[in-house]
Amino acid sequence: MEEHPLGECLERLHTTELGALRIRRNLKLDTEDVVAWCKEKIVSPRALLTRRGKNWYIQVDSCVITVNAGSCTIITAHRRRE
Repeated sequence: MEEHPLGECLERLHTTELGALRIRRNLKLDTEDVVAWCKEKIVSPRALLTRRGKNWYIQVDSCVITVNAGSCTIITAHRRRE
């Protein structure tokens, strides 16, 4: 099985309380576990991962999730602008 581009970072994926609030608000999510929701999207075969500088940008379905590559922190997520 091919390794995921985020590799070990997937296991360490986390966010802050403010990050979770921001993601819930931006995406209008009704879930307590924002990290699990984001992880599910990130490992989806539909996900397009791009690394620019210190961040990973994951485009999947109608959103973009931003993850800091060094700390494995989910910084934000928002609806993709068409």
